[in-house]
Amino acid sequence: MTPLLETDNVTYTYPNGPTALDGVSIRIEAGSKTALVGPNGAGKSTFLLMLNGMLRPTSGEIRFNGRPLAYDRRSLRELRRQVGFVFQNPDVQIIAPTVEADVAFGPVNLDLPPDAVRKAVQDALGCVGLRGYERRPPHHLSGGEKKRVAIAGILAMDPSVLVLDEPTNTLDPASSEEVMELLDELTSSGRTVLISTHDVELAYRWADSVILMERGGILARGSPGEVFSDHSLLASARLKPPALLDLYNELGLRGIIDRGAPPKSVLEFTDRIERTIHAHAPGCDTTGTIYLCDPDLTGGDGIRALLTGTGAIDHVGAMGTRAKEFAGREQIPLDFTYGVIDKCILKALIGENSLIITTGGMIEHARRRISDYNTGSGRKVTVTMVEEPDNTRLGRE
Repeated sequence: MTPLLETDNVTYTYPNGPTALDGVSIRIEAGSKTALVGPNGAGKSTFLLMLNGMLRPTSGEIRFNGRPLAYDRRSLRELRRQVGFVFQNPDVQIIAPTVEADVAFGPVNLDLPPDAVRKAVQDALGCVGLRGYERRPPHHLSGGEKKRVAIAGILAMDPSVLVLDEPTNTLDPASSEEVMELLDELTSSGRTVLISTHDVELAYRWADSVILMERGGILARGSPGEVFSDHSLLASARLKPPALLDLYNELGLRGIIDRGAPPKSVLEFTDRIERTIHAHAPGCDTTGTIYLCDPDLTGGDGIRALLTGTGAIDHVGAMGTRAKEFAGREQIPLDFTYGVIDKCILKALIGENSLIITTGGMIEHARRRISDYNTGSGRKVTVTMVEEPDNTRLGRE
């Protein structure tokens, strides 16, 4: 299958400066989540700037959808509509006096009619959870909100690929988790996402594929477990392994835990330890249920009736920006706002029931994630879709 983005032996030397890239060849598949990982100065940002034509290789070739990039004005305009770039510092990207005007900048420059521009702006702001911010001056926003405005400005042009340079740089932990969950939501709708980061913890738990860079070259490419388990490679890149993976490897070496595919989350690690300690037989445990609810179908009154009328729900989480907006608007208290699926599975494993409020493609994403957990662990966490309630009855599996 032809990769969506591909580079072939790309080099780049800054004018009167050092060689930033030296023979970089990679393939980015459609719908993937790829993390470009390396220390400062590894060439990550330079490489990302190549992908939508902001920099042109000194030598080598870059292909999008199987075709070499062209650098005339018309070709670059179309490329940048398809491959959106979000800078590390959102203040570099946000140029208009209001949020609405900034997000509208791209669609206006694509010569869209006014009605289409308004729709693109509203859709993009809704996607990042910033409806109602249209008239706000960007310099009054928090760092996390500015990052979302920058992402919305790119989404308004409906790109197939989203490229982000250090997306969580300068953000607090909660804002970082929310931005990464937003990127998960975007990939669940079919977009391809590529980020650069020096945060191995973030890359390990988020990415499908990791590309490890150092001094302008590629040291390794593979799954996060493969790349981050190679301590010599990480030492070469002046990085340390993710704490979760490091602890897992140490426990495995001591025979305390069974070795296998490295866990990528606290959920997987907890499950592995629990099965080792208690020698669980697959399928023998009583577990709680995870209920999925689409607020577009159920409505606020239905969810409140569900929560107060049955006594069956112990925890509530919202996954995705629209779901969180809904919960805030309907004043539904939330226990979980990020890492929702894993947290609800962990609660199910101790016999507690959870409700996940989510919409669109995230519903199927949640079903698939829970099903994958059941298959891999041998446990049975039941997932049930809540029907539009005309009473307090919970829905169907």
